[in-house]
Amino acid sequence: MAQTQTATKPSDFNRAFRDAKKEVSGVADTFSEAAQDVYEQARDSAADVVGSANAAARKTAGSFERAVRNTIETQPYIAAAVALAIGWMLGRMHRPL
Repeated sequence: MAQTQTATKPSDFNRAFRDAKKEVSGVADTFSEAAQDVYEQARDSAADVVGSANAAARKTAGSFERAVRNTIETQPYIAAAVALAIGWMLGRMHRPL
């Protein structure tokens, strides 16, 4: 009779081990799917941010160009003086004291 109890215990253990293995496998699959979904959402969000930043940079560059062009056309002497001052300062930065 001792052998019968010993024989059933390993099969119970094996069954419990298989059940636990199936549950862990299911949890791992669920986690993998969730991680994939989060990755795809992050990738889409990053693409949206890059697109918005690109559009804003183009708009800002266009606005800056129009402002500089307007200033040069309406106040050419002041624009030339500012350009001369900027050039002089950049030249001084590369010259030792």
